[in-house]
Amino acid sequence: MQDNPIAVETLKNWYLKLKPYLNKYIIVTVFFVVVIGFVDENSVVRRIKLEREISRIRKEIKHYEQLRDQSAARLESLKAGKEELERVAREEYLMKKENEDIFLIEE
Repeated sequence: MQDNPIAVETLKNWYLKLKPYLNKYIIVTVFFVVVIGFVDENSVVRRIKLEREISRIRKEIKHYEQLRDQSAARLESLKAGKEELERVAREEYLMKKENEDIFLIEE
């Protein structure tokens, strides 16, 4: 049984092109890069996702801190004066005194 000379030549050319990449140090290095980058529990991909989530949560914290500060300032203004408390009660909760009538005007 004779080997096909074209197939053998093709395999030799393929091996010669691939030979520089078959170095054991290169193979081990590529393996560790793949493991650290994608497979490991603390992979680079997972760290990037976690950093994005941390950034999103920090923005959310800032938003709620601003709301807290606004609410605290509003509470202080409501505690400070009876007029402010009455104004908020009338405008937002449609409360009125006994001898008053309320007319709602829509724009």
